[in-house]
Amino acid sequence: MKVVSPNIVAGTRVNVENTKIDYIIVGAGSSGCVLANRLSEDTDKNVLLIEAGGSDRSVFVQMPSALSYPMNMPRFNWGFESQPEPYLDNRRINCPRGKGLGGSSSINGMVYVRGHAKDFDAWEAAGAEGWNYQNCLPYFRKAETWIDGANEYRGDDGPLAVSNGNGMKNPLYRAFIGAGAAAGYPTTEDYNGYQQEGFGAMHMTVANGMRGSTARQYLKPAAKRSNLTVLQDCLVVGLSMEGRVVSGVEVVRDGQSSTIMAMKEVILAAGAIGSPALLQASGIGPAPALQNAGINIRHELPGVGENMQDHLEAVIQFRCKKPITLNNKLGLLAKGMIGARWLAFRSGLGATNHFESCAFVRSKAGVEWPDIQYHFVPGAISYDGKSAFSGHGFQFHVGPNKPKSRGSLRLSGRDKLHAPEILFNYMQDDYDIETFRTCVKLTREIVEQAPFAEYADAEIQPGASVSSDDEIDAWIRAHAETAYHVSCTAKMGREDDPMAVVDSACRVLGISGLRVIDSSVFPEITNGNLNAPTIMLAERAADMIRGLPLLDAANVPVFEHADWRSTQR
Repeated sequence: MKVVSPNIVAGTRVNVENTKIDYIIVGAGSSGCVLANRLSEDTDKNVLLIEAGGSDRSVFVQMPSALSYPMNMPRFNWGFESQPEPYLDNRRINCPRGKGLGGSSSINGMVYVRGHAKDFDAWEAAGAEGWNYQNCLPYFRKAETWIDGANEYRGDDGPLAVSNGNGMKNPLYRAFIGAGAAAGYPTTEDYNGYQQEGFGAMHMTVANGMRGSTARQYLKPAAKRSNLTVLQDCLVVGLSMEGRVVSGVEVVRDGQSSTIMAMKEVILAAGAIGSPALLQASGIGPAPALQNAGINIRHELPGVGENMQDHLEAVIQFRCKKPITLNNKLGLLAKGMIGARWLAFRSGLGATNHFESCAFVRSKAGVEWPDIQYHFVPGAISYDGKSAFSGHGFQFHVGPNKPKSRGSLRLSGRDKLHAPEILFNYMQDDYDIETFRTCVKLTREIVEQAPFAEYADAEIQPGASVSSDDEIDAWIRAHAETAYHVSCTAKMGREDDPMAVVDSACRVLGISGLRVIDSSVFPEITNGNLNAPTIMLAERAADMIRGLPLLDAANVPVFEHADWRSTQR
């Protein structure tokens, strides 16, 4: 792998180091690093990976428990935020997106959730031909090395190491699972396997005590290949087009602009914000929006930037009777000891993201598969690390996983490529409001179960004074936070779908030589965190690009609650 600084001259057309580039990949994130690895396996093809950010070499990136630090550093985070959200008291919502090698996989919470099997069947029903669960499962298996070994659902020889961190040593993790069972919910041995529904251990992309980003797990192993070039600190500002054929990318580096040409294809892997923004900046998108922004229309695609989806969550906190929580690990001395152990041995509290147990439940009878997700943390502290409860506490991150609200992304001008106008419209749909009420009520019920009796004390937030539906709704509007799962802004679908942007091979409709391969092409958001399905998407799409036979479909059973039509648990 060559990391190069080519002599780019303004207004010229150049090939990096005079090499003919077959594939240009824009964005070295969760999908881009996968694509760079897999496409460069063909030694007769030259692959160029372009990344606007720089290296991922930082203890804050590589140490799992330091996850809040890179998320707050401009070096690693684009720092997007939404427009005032009309259904969230007009609050602007922070929207972190990774910048640098690994992209968002270098700043995320490392939670590994594939999604429910029926999520992918729903993709196919929505027009993403071939993307059903049984076809996707072999690529989930191909991507991972599961700590407990391979079975018909899990892989054991893929680049992505998946584990449970510290093995739920803190007793609060198991109290959470036990409380769920006591409340009548099932438990699950593997929510990424046969049965998602229920309470169980949570999985994370941590390898030997270090963050398992796609930069580390996919890009680094490809480093010795002479046909792979990585160009860092290089901003792609547009697509070079001849009619409706994409022939390269327009870039700016060190204040100078140029065009880099691709012999075969340009692949956008810039994420659910970056990819649709780049399409719009290049004149591909909804005609009225482009006209309003003063952008010359090259190809009208109404769905570019539409259908935006994200997971919103509430953080519900309780005091803990025993001094066993992470809140006594927040001082400088304690952090120093955790860091020293991690630096020396890659073990201890520094080697986990602290999300070691979880749950997926259905909000009500008649819901076919889980639509609520829990992340449990044995501490009372904000996700970004900026605030913490002064005593001992624990918390539940909970929210609707199948939101009905839809948002959009717009450029206000071509020069606003990296400052798009983002409006999620969180909580616009009544379903989302009703499900959030259920989240609060179910959480309180779980805490009242016997396994929490020796630990749980008074509710910190929302607090006992928030009890009626109106009070819960108001609290959610004032306090709900993003779960950082932006997706679906360039949806995959059939040509007769007016909102589809790419076909089932991720090719942009009506354009030659251009694909989009990242979470923006999801037709619908999946039931859980998005890193795992984004990696799976890139694995399967890479085989399509290379012209390889797709892996044989699986034929495995999937759990369905026998009485889902009439019972909630």
